[in-house]
Amino acid sequence: MATVPAWLRRAIPDAQSLAGKDVEDVALVAGAAIGALDAVVRRQERWAGAWRQRLALAAAAATARQAGRVEDEGALRDAVLLTRPGDFLSVGPAGFLLLAWRRLAVRPAEELLTEKNLAAVLEEFGYAPDDEGLGDLADELRQLGASAGLVGMLTGAVAAAERRGFGRVLGAWLADALLAQRLGWTHAIPLLGAEATLVVGTGRARRPGTAALAAGAETEADWAKSLLAAQARAALRAIDLFAELERRADRLLAVAPKLRAKAADVVVEKLLSDDAIVASEQIAGMSDRGLRRLFDRLVELGAVRELSGRATFRIYGL
Repeated sequence: MATVPAWLRRAIPDAQSLAGKDVEDVALVAGAAIGALDAVVRRQERWAGAWRQRLALAAAAATARQAGRVEDEGALRDAVLLTRPGDFLSVGPAGFLLLAWRRLAVRPAEELLTEKNLAAVLEEFGYAPDDEGLGDLADELRQLGASAGLVGMLTGAVAAAERRGFGRVLGAWLADALLAQRLGWTHAIPLLGAEATLVVGTGRARRPGTAALAAGAETEADWAKSLLAAQARAALRAIDLFAELERRADRLLAVAPKLRAKAADVVVEKLLSDDAIVASEQIAGMSDRGLRRLFDRLVELGAVRELSGRATFRIYGL
């Protein structure tokens, strides 16, 4: 099981307890939290895909709330999963937010910060990138990844996005991608996006301008501490979700040998790799009726959950 030492849970600060702390203290706690997360990532469990996509869903839901949208996790999941294959233009603005965070979770980490991929994610977040700006952004991110420490990489990624008018949503996405590349992970873990009040909203994580610094309203140190604390909390939340999904995945793998349906092994692998599967998923060797019966059996065995709460267009996952 994934565990976090009790001292680390106590040490991770919330937004109200940062005032009396130094940047170095908060950076130490954030580094410990990322170290604990790194140990979890390197286990490379079969169900890590479902874990990353579930974190991407949480990030997309927080991003949507901060953008003033009403879609929750269920609505976001519907927007993407109930769309016809290849018809992604119909997912709507909220659906594109989920696609952006899923892009972070499913594409190889080494490809995330290429100009081609940055152009795609900017469009999913609703921006219209230009070639020259993309090149400058990609160059700045390469320099951050090669030379900056944990604090500089984190604050630099958010600053790079804000300076170009993209906002902290993209900054959170970029920071997660840089962290994955720095630590040598095969895939990034969506972390900062779900820390909406600090990274996406109007909270203290916003980089202070010259006027604010002159007025003493907020300092660069305050800004760095807020981001580091958000990263530590996000790492802890990811580890806790890992432990929860580990129990569910173990149950699914325990009952898998009992399944007699054709292509049941394919369904099991998809459940371990994805956030959720629609009951009408096209799976070779299995009819729609057969798939529904398999899901009913898995629910009966306590191996999966029906996530939509509907009688039709049902969705299943760990």
